[in-house]
Amino acid sequence: MATTAEFRNGLCIDFNNDLYVITEFQHVKPGKGNAFVRTKLKSLKTGRTLENTFPAGVKIDIARIERRQYQYLYKEGDGYNFMNNESFEQILVVPSLINAPQFLKEGQICEIVFHADTETILSCELPPFVEMEVTYAEPGLKGDTATRTLKAATVESGATVYVPLFVNSGERIKIDTRTGDYSERVK
Repeated sequence: MATTAEFRNGLCIDFNNDLYVITEFQHVKPGKGNAFVRTKLKSLKTGRTLENTFPAGVKIDIARIERRQYQYLYKEGDGYNFMNNESFEQILVVPSLINAPQFLKEGQICEIVFHADTETILSCELPPFVEMEVTYAEPGLKGDTATRTLKAATVESGATVYVPLFVNSGERIKIDTRTGDYSERVK
């Protein structure tokens, strides 16, 4: 048990039978009345955000979460197999828990978030940027870099990414996994 005085960004709490991460908080002491804490909470299970106001000093249950490095191995049926590089333990993660499953490639290191008390998987996060090879792209026009015109390209994982006209097949590009957008060419 903790109080609202221990709130900080990134703290995971058990609230309304769900796990939430505090994304923003603000202690408010009005001229009249009691102090309170305004918060923005993000659900770890559904991903939705809600705003809530806690009275100052109220008791809150803090949930322990652990972040562990796992290596992606292969896709099997309706899930993805990951391996812990220290214990070589393998786990199966469903696609709904992965932030960008279309950009997974074999051997990639990902961070899996566990609820420490129940050992359940809460989410699987890819690195913010991944490098992939373009396997197919329509040929572009040489020197056409003045406009922000995009074309569809297929990368090695099978995902489609919109890239500038000058990117061709066989080139390596950097992709933002949070948005799925092209970032830059890799030399």
